[in-house]
Amino acid sequence: MSRTETTGRGPLTAIAIFKLIKATLLVVVAVGAQRLLHSDIQATIIHWARAVRVDPDDYILQAILTRVARVNPQQIKAISLGLFLYAGLFATEGVGLLLKKRWAEYLTVISTALLLPLEIMEVVRHPHVGRVVVLIANALIVVYLIVQLRRTRRRRLES
Repeated sequence: MSRTETTGRGPLTAIAIFKLIKATLLVVVAVGAQRLLHSDIQATIIHWARAVRVDPDDYILQAILTRVARVNPQQIKAISLGLFLYAGLFATEGVGLLLKKRWAEYLTVISTALLLPLEIMEVVRHPHVGRVVVLIANALIVVYLIVQLRRTRRRRLES
């Protein structure tokens, strides 16, 4: 492998690992959602709150419990399925990038770019440091991969 072919590998590997970590986290959340199907969700949240020493009468906890009470099993199943599918997409991107597949770069650019408008809306509606960091990371990934794809295309045309 020539020096020009290896220059983009470090960042691509980092992006792949980032995607695989996101996939893992989504699987964990999806499995957690599945487990909630077979339990009293409100009792589970109160148990967790007590375990971390949060007052069961806390305003925020009560707001969470109120929202959770409106979620039905079909909604939990749908959310869980969506999380599993999304995790599958991230895992496919991550593995493809680790295997140095060009299609994975295109897939990552397309899937990440398509979600940027939704992420921007979320940051505008509910500003939070975590959301801003994810938005910036995803925007940088899209820009970096587009530049990489153009460079490698130009090199292939020149040779």
